Amino acid sequence: MTMQADATLHEDDGAPPDHWLPVRPRLVVASAFMLFLELALIRWTGSNIVHLSYFTNFVLLGSFLGIGLGFLRVGRSKRQPYYSPVLLAVLVLVVSFFPVVVNRETEGVLYFTSLSTSGPPAWLILPIIFVTAALVLMGPAELVGRCFPELPRLEAYRFDLIGSLIGIGLFTLLSFLSAPPLVWGLVAAVSYGVLLRPKSIAVHFGLVIAPSVLVVTALALETFTAGALWSPYYKVTETKFDRDGVPIMRIDVNGIPHQEAIPAARRLEWEPQYGTPYDRAATKTLDDVLIVGAGSGTDVAIALAKGAKRVDAVEIDPKLRELGGTFHPDRPYQDPRVTTHINDGRAFLERTDKKYDLILFALPDSLTLVSGASSLRLESYLFTEQAMRSAQEHLKPGGAFAMYNYYREIWLMDRLAATAQAAFGHKPCVDVVGWGQQAVITAGLTPADQVCASEWGGASADTPPPTSDDRPFLYLHDTSIPMLYLVALGLILLVSLLAVRAVAGPFRTMRPYADLFLLGVGFLLLETKNVTGFALLFGTTWLVNAIVFGGVLVAVLAAVEVTRRFRTPSLPVMYGVVLAGLAIGWLVPNAWLLSLPVPLRLVTAVVIAFLPIFAANVVFAKRFAETENGTIAFGANLLGAMVGGCLEYLALVVGYNALLIVAGLLYLGAFALLPRAARGSVTA
Repeated sequence: MTMQADATLHEDDGAPPDHWLPVRPRLVVASAFMLFLELALIRWTGSNIVHLSYFTNFVLLGSFLGIGLGFLRVGRSKRQPYYSPVLLAVLVLVVSFFPVVVNRETEGVLYFTSLSTSGPPAWLILPIIFVTAALVLMGPAELVGRCFPELPRLEAYRFDLIGSLIGIGLFTLLSFLSAPPLVWGLVAAVSYGVLLRPKSIAVHFGLVIAPSVLVVTALALETFTAGALWSPYYKVTETKFDRDGVPIMRIDVNGIPHQEAIPAARRLEWEPQYGTPYDRAATKTLDDVLIVGAGSGTDVAIALAKGAKRVDAVEIDPKLRELGGTFHPDRPYQDPRVTTHINDGRAFLERTDKKYDLILFALPDSLTLVSGASSLRLESYLFTEQAMRSAQEHLKPGGAFAMYNYYREIWLMDRLAATAQAAFGHKPCVDVVGWGQQAVITAGLTPADQVCASEWGGASADTPPPTSDDRPFLYLHDTSIPMLYLVALGLILLVSLLAVRAVAGPFRTMRPYADLFLLGVGFLLLETKNVTGFALLFGTTWLVNAIVFGGVLVAVLAAVEVTRRFRTPSLPVMYGVVLAGLAIGWLVPNAWLLSLPVPLRLVTAVVIAFLPIFAANVVFAKRFAETENGTIAFGANLLGAMVGGCLEYLALVVGYNALLIVAGLLYLGAFALLPRAARGSVTA
C-alpha cells in the first residue's frame, strides 16, 4: 500500500469508537509512557537489585524485546493488554519484598570479585526481572502499535518520536527534581488509566486500578520508610552512629556501603594512609588542591587540616554533596576555602585552565554504569592514560598527583601504577596498606617532586596494559568478553527467539524486513558510540546522558520530517552518506576533539555524531514508508535494536571506536538485503 493510499484510508482523525482518545494524542501518550516506563524500570530495579548496578542494560534488553513483541502482537489479538499493569505490580512487589543488597559486614569498595549479597541469587532474580520487564513493556508497545495502522506510516512514526521525546523529557525533569519512585508509580497509574479503555467496571478495577494501587502503595512505603534520597544516579540512604564517641555518617548507595563522613583527625588516626599523599609529595606548598570524588567531604576536611589554602572539590552526585554539607562533623563545605563543582572529574580537568599543587583522586568509585552503555562506569574515563596525562598538565611546578582506593587485586594496583608511569614518564610511589586492600599511588611532576618510602617494583608479566579512552575498562583483566556475559547474552538471545516465535508466528513473516532488522542493530551500536563519546567529551553526568538520548531522538525526528516533506535522494545514495559519516567518525580522534574549545568541540561532535544517525534514519523512513505491514516492520527493527544491545559488548574486545566498523558492516548487510524495487526509489 502506498503512503498516499494509506493517507486516504485514514483521513478521519477520530479514534475508534471503543476508545475516548483520538488516535494522534493517544499515540503520543502511549509512546511517552512506553519510554518513561522503560527508564523508570531501569532506574528503580538497579537501585534495589545490586547485580543490576553492573548490568544496567539487562533491563534495557528486556525492554527492547518487550517493545518489539508488542508491535509484533498487533493484529493477533483485540484484547486490551491488561497483563501489563498486573505484571508491573508483580515485579514491584517481588523487588520490594526480595531486594538484593550487599551484606553490611562487607567493607570498602566493591568490585565483581568481592560481592557478598543477601536476597535471591543472581541466577534466579535476573531472569525474573528480564522476562517480567519484557512482558510489562510489551503492553504499552502494543498500544503504540495499534495506532500505527490508523495513520500513514511516517506520520505514525513522527508522533511516536514526539511521544518518546516527551517521555524522556518528563523523566529527566523528575530526575532533576530528585523525585522519588512514588512519583514514577503515579505517572504509570495515570497512564494505564488513560490508555486502557474499560471493558467493564469489574475488569477495569481488578486488572488496572487494583494493580496500580499496589504499585503506588509499595513505592510510597519505600519512599517514606526507607529514608532514601533519590539522586540522578543512586538510591542514597544514610545511617548516623557513634564509634568510640566519634559521630559518623555512613552512606549506602543502591544497597551498597559507599562511604563514611568521619572527622578528619579521627580518619587520619584510624587510617593514616589518608595522609600518605601529603607525605609523598615533595612540595609543602598547598595553595591549590583539587579533589576528585569529594563525596561527603572527609577528603576535603583532611586537605584543609593539612593546610590547603584553596580546595576545588569535584563530586558528580549532588545528593552526596548535599549530605556532606549538612551532616559532616567537620563542616568542610562551609569553609570559605572550598569551592564545590558538581561535575564529572575528567570533564572538569578538560575544561579548567587552573593548575594545582596537589591533585587527588579520592576513592572515585561510582558502583554503577552509565545508562545506555553496557560496560562504561561513571568513573571509567578517570583512570585512562590520557586522563592521568591531563592531570599532569594541570600540576604546578613541583606539584604531585595521587590516587587511592581499596583495589583488592595486585594486578589492578600495578595496572594503575603502570598507567601513572606511562603518563608521567617515571615510576610513581606505591604504598599498600594490607595485602591487596588499600593502595596509595603518588606521582610527582618530576621524580624530584615525590618522596617514596620504597621504589615500586614495576609491572609484572600478569599486569595488563594501561587503559585508554577507547577501551576504558579498568577492571577487565583480559581483552575478552567475560564468560558470565557470554552465557547471559546467549540465554537472552535464546529466550528472545522463542518469544518472537510464540508471539509472531513463523519467522518468514519478518523475512521481507531483514534489512530493517539490521538497521536496528546498527542504530543501537551508533547510539552506544554516541553515549560513550559524549561522556568522554563532556562528562558522564546524567544530564549529558539525557541530552544525548534526546538529541538522538531529535535527529531521528528530523530525518522523518525531511523524508515526509522533501524529495530525498535514492536509498543507495543515502547508504553512501551513512558510510561516509561512519568513516569520518572513525577517522577523527578523540584527542583532537578534546583539544578544541568547548563550544567548538560541541558543534563538531554533534555534526560528526549525528550525521550518520540522520542519514540512517532517512534510510529507515524511506523504507518504512513503503512496507506492506508497518507493525511487523517496526517490530523487526526494534528486535534488531535488542540484538545491537548485545553486540555492544564487542567494545570490551575491539574498543568503542571499532563499533563504527561493526556498524558499517551491518549497514552494508542491510543494503545487500534491500529489495530490488526499493533501491532506486525517491520519496517525495
